[in-house]
Formats: sequence, C-alpha cells, structure tokens
Amino acid sequence: MMEREMVRRANVIRGVAEAIAPVYAGPRDPHPGLYKASVVVTSTRRGARKRDRATATVTNTAYYARWVEYGTEKVPAHHVMLRAAQAGGR
Repeated sequence: MMEREMVRRANVIRGVAEAIAPVYAGPRDPHPGLYKASVVVTSTRRGARKRDRATATVTNTAYYARWVEYGTEKVPAHHVMLRAAQAGGR
C-alpha cells in the first residue's frame, strides 16, 4: 500500500518535471526533447538506509541532465527536478 502512494507521488513529480523541462529545438540540437523524455520513476520496497522502507525515485537519464539542473559557466541553472519536487511533492 505504501509503495503505491510513493509511486503516485513520484509520478506527479515526473509530470511536473516534464511540463517545465526546457526543450531546445534549434538547428544544432541533435536530440530535441531528449531531456524531457528522459524523466523516469523507479521504486522499491527495500529502500532507505536500513532497507526497510518503500521508496520511489524520480531521475533524469539524459547524459547532460546535471548541466541542465545545475548550469555551467555559460548557461544558467534551470533546477527542473528541484522545482518539480517542490511543486509536486505536496
């Protein structure tokens, strides 16, 4: 029962992340929409430090996800996952 609730909340966060994810479709982008399509939810019944709790995790599997989230010297941070967790975690 608890795992279902975790997955439901994680799916809400994933939906928010997909909605606010930046998509650059310029001429030099070889993978337009890859970041948005790479938001995934995983869950387990044996999570946490003691492996005694259900957990659900929302991640982005795009190789450049950390640069989108935290920015670089030339590109500002978008904080997509942070904003999604703040908005969808309620």
